[in-house]
Amino acid sequence: MMSVLGEVSSPLFRRTPYSVNPEGDAVVLPGVGGITYNIRIGDRALGWEADHVEPGVSIKNLEKGEQWSANAGLNILACIGNEAIVVSGDAKGEKGSVTGKHGGIEHVLIDFEPEAMEKLVIGDKIMVRACGLGLKLADCPGVRVMNMDPGLLGKMPLKREGSVLSVPVTHTIPATIMGSGLGSSHAYSGDYDMQLFDRAAVEEYGLEDVRFGDVVALLDADHAYGRVYRRGAVSIGVVVHSDCVVSGHGPGVTTIFTSSKGEITPFIDPDANLVTFFGTRRR
Repeated sequence: MMSVLGEVSSPLFRRTPYSVNPEGDAVVLPGVGGITYNIRIGDRALGWEADHVEPGVSIKNLEKGEQWSANAGLNILACIGNEAIVVSGDAKGEKGSVTGKHGGIEHVLIDFEPEAMEKLVIGDKIMVRACGLGLKLADCPGVRVMNMDPGLLGKMPLKREGSVLSVPVTHTIPATIMGSGLGSSHAYSGDYDMQLFDRAAVEEYGLEDVRFGDVVALLDADHAYGRVYRRGAVSIGVVVHSDCVVSGHGPGVTTIFTSSKGEITPFIDPDANLVTFFGTRRR
């Protein structure tokens, strides 16, 4: 267990605020960063007038580096389920939990109770008790674990048959609709986006009700050394940010398990959400 530190980040926009959707419409919408008061884990990830919006609180380490980056340390070491503690400002002492990581802008996302969020401001420092990097399942050598607190592992109703791990998920998703995040050299930070622009695919796989914090299965997706399409592979992840309007993007998924040879069997459990495992609130 190690301490890593970030500060509540300011919402981000490019100099030109427009995003262009696949139909060619230019829109201006809320997006990444800041404190999102009305969206938390357990809420729907689709249907918001927003683009890549991050539930709860977004943090980043702004310390500058050349070859070595403090923000990379925060993003790689912090794991879903880690305890986060506010260490400055009016909310000092309040505790929350890491819910995911968002690539590109490299934010770590944290869920706090509403009372704590009301006291937080941009720039407040938050320490994460980082634990989980290097976690292994001795009885399932073909399953790689990443971005996951050991305590969260213990709260999930996992099953094992020989060396095959059975994992509860709310949805199964084909790798063929996955977009942004492909080509990354590793999956120990960031996320991998579902493309939901094809209405027939959304209906076929029942993705209309995907929620922040849902544990989902990505079929034919191998994340052992980056993110690639590989038949028979299975990866499991957590939905971390909202739907998007930009081509190739959509609700982001941070990896927690992967097996190159398919030694993971997902089973449907509607309650397979961080809300259930954290015990934070009813959906």
